[in-house]
Amino acid sequence: MSGQIYFVSGIDTEIGKTYATGFLAKLWTEQGKKVITQKLIQTGNADISEDIEKHREIMGQGWFQEDHDKLTMPEIFSYPASPHLATRLDNREIDFQKIENATKTLAERFEIVLLEGAGGLMVPLTTSLLTIDYVAQHQFPVILVTSGRLGSINHTLLSLEALKSRGLKLHALVYNLKDESKDPLISQDTSNFLKDYLAIHFPEAKWIELAKMN
Repeated sequence: MSGQIYFVSGIDTEIGKTYATGFLAKLWTEQGKKVITQKLIQTGNADISEDIEKHREIMGQGWFQEDHDKLTMPEIFSYPASPHLATRLDNREIDFQKIENATKTLAERFEIVLLEGAGGLMVPLTTSLLTIDYVAQHQFPVILVTSGRLGSINHTLLSLEALKSRGLKLHALVYNLKDESKDPLISQDTSNFLKDYLAIHFPEAKWIELAKMN
């Protein structure tokens, strides 16, 4: 029986997707689940995914055999940019079949696979395929990472509208307390607004607060 695959995305770059992915993997592992993380496409690295390394650090976990076998990091490109540009600069295309096979293998071995994307939902993987298109092709439920920084309400609602327009399921909205606004009034109002919005428009989705970790 295959495990559950969740796609982890964010409302913006540097919103805390990698932190959230590692945090949830650690949390669910401690709850007795067999969990692994995977990076859809890693850019800005040569041979090893720095995001997978960060996941393992947060989890307090050494490398899985699947990490050594590169199942968790099937595609790595050297230039730190959107995949559609990084692939062009490396002069090779994304092997989507390789990624899909790796994800399938992980889902056969683990109860939960947290598949972290690159950037937000509308990031282009190729000139004709957006990240959200890939998610829609596979109908992955989405875990969306947001925060209390100024502007995050707008970015969050745009991301949620994109999910709704493609009929995708929002599994959870993760509120990253590590990325709070320096203005506590803005942070608190953002949290309250998004909770209320979620309850009305995505009542089945979970609200998860991502605590600051040392």
